Amino acid sequence: MNFFEHQAAARRGSGRLVLLFLLAVAGIVLAVDLATLLFTGSWGATAAATVATLLVIALGSLYRIASLRGGGAVVAAQMGGTFVPEDTREPSLRRLRNVVEEIAIASGVPVPRLFVMEQEAGINAFAAGYSPSDAAIAVTRGALDRLNRDELQGVIAHEFAHVLNGDMRLNIRLIGLLFGILMLSLIGQRILIYGRLGRSRDGTPILVAALVAMAVGAIGVFFGRMIKAGVSRQRELLADASAVQFTRQTRGLAGALKKIGGLDAGSKLQDKADAEEVSHMLFGPGAALSGLFATHPPLVERIRRLEPTFDARKLQQLEARWRTAPPDGLAEDLALGLAGRDVVAGGPPPLPSAGAQLAVTPPMVAGQVAAPGDDDYRRAHDLVESLGPDLRTLARQREAVMPLLLGLLLDTDAVVAARQRSEIVARCGEALAQQAFDLRRQELEALHPALRLPLASLAFPVLRQRPRPELERFLDTIDAMVHTDGRVSVFEYCLSKLLQVQVREALDPSRHARFGRNKAAGVRQEFATLLAVLAQAGHPDAPAQAQRAYLAGLQRVLPRDHLPYSPPAEGVQALDAVWEPLDALVPAAKEMLVEALVDAVSQDQRVNVAEAELLRTVCAVLHCPLPALLERA
Repeated sequence: MNFFEHQAAARRGSGRLVLLFLLAVAGIVLAVDLATLLFTGSWGATAAATVATLLVIALGSLYRIASLRGGGAVVAAQMGGTFVPEDTREPSLRRLRNVVEEIAIASGVPVPRLFVMEQEAGINAFAAGYSPSDAAIAVTRGALDRLNRDELQGVIAHEFAHVLNGDMRLNIRLIGLLFGILMLSLIGQRILIYGRLGRSRDGTPILVAALVAMAVGAIGVFFGRMIKAGVSRQRELLADASAVQFTRQTRGLAGALKKIGGLDAGSKLQDKADAEEVSHMLFGPGAALSGLFATHPPLVERIRRLEPTFDARKLQQLEARWRTAPPDGLAEDLALGLAGRDVVAGGPPPLPSAGAQLAVTPPMVAGQVAAPGDDDYRRAHDLVESLGPDLRTLARQREAVMPLLLGLLLDTDAVVAARQRSEIVARCGEALAQQAFDLRRQELEALHPALRLPLASLAFPVLRQRPRPELERFLDTIDAMVHTDGRVSVFEYCLSKLLQVQVREALDPSRHARFGRNKAAGVRQEFATLLAVLAQAGHPDAPAQAQRAYLAGLQRVLPRDHLPYSPPAEGVQALDAVWEPLDALVPAAKEMLVEALVDAVSQDQRVNVAEAELLRTVCAVLHCPLPALLERA
């Protein structure tokens, strides 16, 4: 199942979730109506109970959904997560950051916010958010202390599968919807705990009502657990498979699962209420639910899918051994030679030259969307190292991140750059403009094309911590910079658009969480405009080749249509109108679009590094993340 099939499945899952929710609501309402009719014998009271029940469920769901509008970081904080700063030097946290940053760059998505649940001794983790731009990954202290680097990488790769496949969006909506159908049970519990009126005869009806609410609420609990189990189990197996595909080895993920089975703490979370609410999001079972209510496949089954010959009795042996000497992840790193993964002896290998040709085909590139492999992970590690310590430090500094990203967008043409400087000064002041130009001159002018997106990915977590007014001003500034006079390069324009999309999604996560519904036939002109601009950019000095590339791309997405090659007079700024309708395409149409983009940019199915980076940037704007280098090793 590729990325686009995962997206289509997530969309179907969202519709199925709504249907199951409505069935659960119907069951609860029916139970309330029967109880009301039994006690009162009045149809009027029964109708009033129906309305009241629907209001309670609706208000409960709306309240919980509103409380989660802030996205992944809100969920992580509510679970007791402590934010991990970008410049941390604590060994286990630095190791976690290095692993997450490399996987994010290999996947082509922004680095998520990181949290640690310090009070949790069990081995567990989860990813939360509405989109990769507001994603948060939280791991337990037990995971950091007990897992070695390979095992931690396997767990994080599993969580990234949820980030990339659209599972997070479904998970966070599930929290909100299920809260509503649990409301009656919660109300009954609160009345019994806080609303007892002693043995007063007047308090008896209230206590009876509370008991009825809890009894009826048990139906909500039943449906809630069934829905979570149905939604979660198969997706956990898919995420395990994606993690193995990414890391190209099973020992890390299998080792983490074995440690869950062999340690007393397992994957359990201390707060049972929180554990049950997010049970469908966790790497391992956070609460003791089994049978029909189990949100995860049996542990031994998950291990055997990775190691078919695994003997379940091995868990008993590990349990006996670890009871006296629990595993230490960092010590295992030293013993297994994994600690050196974060340091490249002799420096990273040289990057391909900017003009180097990469062999690509449209189906190959479409197949790599949100599907990085082990070679991409190794390359991402080399890319991070290639940035050098100075740039990595700047990307992690709160005061340097905005001028650093603005410096990336400065044009190489001195006249255009001078106009861009005026736009920066007008909105952010002379000091920040000077800092951006200094960074451009000192650090960014000679930056390899393949390092620009990784640098932006590293800087993004720090950028989104800035106050909202500053981010709004930043968005206004980069928009003005790329509309200075229409002469900005296509790459600089697309990078600015990518930053705008990611910042807006981080500012209002729930507002931008939508499944695409547009069909290819409804966005013909947008297809034609984007393909024409990219074909012209890929063949700037060969109009005939540009036309052939455009027609090849158009044939792939609209084989029955004839739209002549006509590069827009306004140049790259014509793309302003295409992003939203193209981003709202159904998954199958997006897959065809990615293939068409490869046709438009490439020459005889080959692209240079700069063209590959342009392709990656355009696809990222359309929420189709591509790995760091398109050509497979």
